[in-house]
Amino acid sequence: MTEIKNILVALDLSEIDDTLISYAAFLSDVLQADKVYFVHNIKKYEIGELFEDELADINIEESIGEELNEKVASDFKGKAEWEVLISNDSYTESLIAYIVNKYAIHLTLVGSKNRVKGTGVVSGKLLRMLRCHILSIPRETVPKIEHIRVGTDFSSASRRSFSMAQVVGKAASAPVSAVHVYNVPLQFAPYLPKETLVPVVEKHTAEKGKKFMKKVPGSENIPLEIVPGRSSSIPETLTEYGKKKQTDLFFVSDKGGNTFSSLLVGSVTEELFNEDMHFPLWVCK
Repeated sequence: MTEIKNILVALDLSEIDDTLISYAAFLSDVLQADKVYFVHNIKKYEIGELFEDELADINIEESIGEELNEKVASDFKGKAEWEVLISNDSYTESLIAYIVNKYAIHLTLVGSKNRVKGTGVVSGKLLRMLRCHILSIPRETVPKIEHIRVGTDFSSASRRSFSMAQVVGKAASAPVSAVHVYNVPLQFAPYLPKETLVPVVEKHTAEKGKKFMKKVPGSENIPLEIVPGRSSSIPETLTEYGKKKQTDLFFVSDKGGNTFSSLLVGSVTEELFNEDMHFPLWVCK
C-alpha cells in the first residue's frame, strides 16, 4: 500500500494538536491526498462523576466539536477536504482502528507521546491493531521533507518501507538513504577475541547489505550506511543517527527479523516510539 489518499489525524486537545494539523496540511499537499479526518475521542466517563452537575446542561460532544472545527478551519492550509469526527469511546485505540477500517484510511498521524503532555494515543496495541501506515510526530516538528532515512534489518518485510519512502521522496523531491544497525552477538564473546569477532561480523553484514539492496527496486539511488550498535540499544542508535543526520522523516517496517538486529513491532519499532524522538517516525504496514 503506497497510495495515500485518506489520512486520519488523532487529536487530544493538547499542545501537539497545532503541530499535527499543520503537518497534516503539508503532507496531504505533498502526497495529493483526497481527504483528512481529524478525530478526537472524549472519555466522558473520566470526568462525568466528578463534574456531573456542572456538565448536566452542556453537550460536551457538540462543544468540543465546534471548537475543533473552528481550529482546523483556521489552521489547516492544505488543499484536501477535511472533516472533524468526535466520539465518546472507552478505548481510543479501538475507536481509531474502527475509523481506519470504516473510512479506508491509508495513513494515521499521531503525536509522539513521550515529548508532550497529552493522552498519548500511541501504544504497542495501536501499532498492532491498525491496518494502515502510522506516522508519529514530535511537537517541535517543522513541516518539511528534505532528508529521508529508511531503517532496515535486511529482512524481506522491510522492503515495504523502501517502497513507501521512495513514493514520498519522489513527491517531496527529497533523497532517500538507508541505515542498518548491527550488534556483535555477545554469546560468542567469551570464546572468540574481539579482534577476530568484530571484523567477521562487519564483513558478513556488509555482504548481506549488498545482496539485500540489489533486491530493492530503485536501490541504485539509495546509499546504505552500516552502523555498529556498540553499547547503545538499536532504538537509541537509530534515534541518535537520525538526529545527527538531520532527518526529516524516518521509515521502518512494522515487522522484520535478523540475527544481528531487529525491527519488529513490539521490540525495536515500539521502542522507537518511546525514544526522545526529534523527527517523525513512519511505520509501514
